Amino acid sequence: MSAKVQQLQVAVNGYDAVAYFAGRPTPGDPLFASTHDGSVYYFATEANKGTFDANPAKYVPLYGGYCATAASEGKLFGVDPTNFKVTADGKLALFYRGAGGDTLPQWNENEAERRAAADKHWADGTLKAHD
Repeated sequence: MSAKVQQLQVAVNGYDAVAYFAGRPTPGDPLFASTHDGSVYYFATEANKGTFDANPAKYVPLYGGYCATAASEGKLFGVDPTNFKVTADGKLALFYRGAGGDTLPQWNENEAERRAAADKHWADGTLKAHD
C-alpha cells in the first residue's frame, strides 16, 4: 500500500497571522500550528491558534501571502513578513521590502485601484511568478 504525502506550505513566512491584527508581527511557533487550505500556520500562543481556528478566513492573508502590490501588477513576489497592512475591510496584506525598495507606499498611493487589480488577477489566476 502506498500513500501520497502532501507537503504543506508554511504560511506567512512562519509568522503568527493573528498577531498582525494587534499590530505586532510575531514569529509563530510550530508547537502551535493549524492547517488551512493546504498551508500550515504557526502561532505565537495557543490563544492565537484558537482564534484562528474559530475563523480562519478572517486571518488568511490576501493573495496567498504574496506581495499585494506585485499582485496588483499581475506578479507573484515574496514579502518581508514585518511589512504589512490590515486593510479597512479587515484583511491582511503583506508587502515586499528589500534591496528593490518598499512596495507598501506604492499600495497606499492608490489602494482602491491596486486592490481591485490584485483581486482580479487573483480571481482569474493570471498572476505570474516574478523573475
